[in-house]
Amino acid sequence: MSGLLVAGTTSDAGKSLVVTGLCRALARRGVLVAPYKAQNMSNNSMVVDGPEGPGGPGAEIGRAQWTQALAARAEPEVAMNPVLLKPGGDRRSHVVVMGHPGGTVSSRDWETGRRRLAETAHAAYADLASRYDVVVAEGAGSPAEVNLRAGDYVNMGLARAFSLPTVVVGDIDRGGVFAAFVGTRELLDSEDRALLAGWVVNKFRGDLALLRPGLEELERRTALPVHGVLPWRPDVWLDSEDALDLEGRASCGGRAKVAVVRFPRISNFTDVDALGLEPDLDVVFASGPRDLGDADLVVLPGTRATLADLAWLRSRGLDRAVLDHAARGRPVLGICGGCQVLGRVVRDPLGIEGPPGAEVEGLGLLDLETEFGEEKVLRRHEPAGYEIHHGRVRGTPVSGAVTGTMVHGALEDDAFRAGYLASALGMTSRASFPAARERRLDLLGDLVEEHLDVPALLALARGGTR
Repeated sequence: MSGLLVAGTTSDAGKSLVVTGLCRALARRGVLVAPYKAQNMSNNSMVVDGPEGPGGPGAEIGRAQWTQALAARAEPEVAMNPVLLKPGGDRRSHVVVMGHPGGTVSSRDWETGRRRLAETAHAAYADLASRYDVVVAEGAGSPAEVNLRAGDYVNMGLARAFSLPTVVVGDIDRGGVFAAFVGTRELLDSEDRALLAGWVVNKFRGDLALLRPGLEELERRTALPVHGVLPWRPDVWLDSEDALDLEGRASCGGRAKVAVVRFPRISNFTDVDALGLEPDLDVVFASGPRDLGDADLVVLPGTRATLADLAWLRSRGLDRAVLDHAARGRPVLGICGGCQVLGRVVRDPLGIEGPPGAEVEGLGLLDLETEFGEEKVLRRHEPAGYEIHHGRVRGTPVSGAVTGTMVHGALEDDAFRAGYLASALGMTSRASFPAARERRLDLLGDLVEEHLDVPALLALARGGTR
């Protein structure tokens, strides 16, 4: 088996970026490469083909692994992200196993739950490794979280199971990166430490000559090489796993303002990325009524918890701000959970999101009724878009300038987005989302080629020494 684990000193250190860029760089070399992440914790997901193939029921994986598969020029599949945890609150997560709902785990039964999932995740890795030349695996959080090591199957637990050389990425823009590297090594036990194969510095600004003494000291103290230093680039971002970088996704300077309601449990926020590419739009995220006051378009995005986020909307007075916006004849767009919020009523007879039998009034801007069902809808649409939801919606999804859709990713289709902007804002689309995504993936490949030792990383993945 040929593979490499890309771990990080922290969450959001740049693991996803390095894996994506490395997948594109290896694919350019003719290597049959696949991305892999044993377990994601994210409400940002994507639908891929299920075992029945195109046209059949879909399956769900993390959006980051779907994007990494595109970078690798591979078909996205559930084995690339066998376990997906979708936070349902501070202490409970909904589990997606091999693309389909697999119950819940809580902080109380975390260790037991993780042991239950490890076998499935490792089997998925072995399956990918049997079909691809190289598997580039992404860790989660930090491999030095010693309190979680016993049940770990994402970081060093995975590396130990498959003897994977491990490269650790650190974000120097946050400060303290050398301490984070050395501390990570020191906290690992001897068997895990033996799998460490080097370091990658991410988000460096300035003169590399000033950094070099630190790199040399790091190599001296750890006896491990630095495989490269990636520069900080403001134009590099991905279909992210979480909302840590949400504000960085906003655009600015356009003549029309798009206010996206920032639900606490926002999901699939990449739905608005295509709007952010439009040079005539200024996309901002809104957490209070004032943020909607001068908006030309209000977007209610997806949410992992429609009922809870509808209550949050009312507690902040955002419900009245949305209603006032619509009353002035200005357009409102609701996507998935946001569409359900715009309807007349949301019912939860089985307790999918809360107490069984709950029935809550929506904003009443659309003649829609939502009822949550036990079976999850997972469906792909052509040429773009997908559905992920428990709520079944009945009624009319359009009323004047208010529009709802249960389809995520519809705005990524250039023709659909152009039509919507023309009708809602009288505006001409001036961007291509698929072309922009491909440019970003190529840029990441270029950065990895220029700033990382790709031949050394490929040699490691193929069983070479560090």
